[in-house]
Amino acid sequence: MFFVAAVTATALTGCVKDDDILAAINAGMGAEVKMQYVDLGLPSGLEWAKCNLGAENAEEYGTYFAWGETVGKKKYTWKNYAYGEAYNKLTKYCCLPEYGLNGFTDTLICLLHEDDAATANLYTGPILPHVSIPHIPTADDWKELFNNTDVQWTTVKGVKGLKCTARNGTDSSIFLPAAGYMDGDKVCMAGSFGNYWSSSLGMGDPYDAWGFRFVPDRQSMSYYYRYYGQSVRAVR
Repeated sequence: MFFVAAVTATALTGCVKDDDILAAINAGMGAEVKMQYVDLGLPSGLEWAKCNLGAENAEEYGTYFAWGETVGKKKYTWKNYAYGEAYNKLTKYCCLPEYGLNGFTDTLICLLHEDDAATANLYTGPILPHVSIPHIPTADDWKELFNNTDVQWTTVKGVKGLKCTARNGTDSSIFLPAAGYMDGDKVCMAGSFGNYWSSSLGMGDPYDAWGFRFVPDRQSMSYYYRYYGQSVRAVR
């Protein structure tokens, strides 16, 4: 089962006039780093990136990211996780004191812009209201994708993964390589298992975050330890 739409947290404060937004754009601010996007005719209007973050081609695995971190690394453990050195010593995105460092809690349940790997790597300039920027999909965005496209386990240039094809007659599609995930310094289940982060914190235990998982015959949303290295696919 899938959880109900996440409440999106935002780093924005105050108000910005429409004239200010146009001025910023016209001044060359708010530019996106080069990435191609695909319109799959989804109800939300979201466009999905053609490649994984860190990849140049659709079949490439790209970079593995821990949840809330914006750069890849060689090893993924609680000890080197940015927001807590253990499952019960979290320092950000923690709603329960028993899992926070010295009882730390906050109210964050969705990644802020500064902790979103897609935003950090694909967007330059200020974060402004009403400007669409690349970001990691929420859990509901992932649900929308595979509930409104035709999904097929397939192989592209020797790489196994999931193809999601639009139902609007355009044959538009994206390919999600089954890149597995990283635990410690090991890549696990690559070629047979796809793990993609959402921006949504787990609703039960805050040391988990929602991720989209798929194997040849099944797709679902599941919780994963936040320190795991997993794939990121941007939307805008």
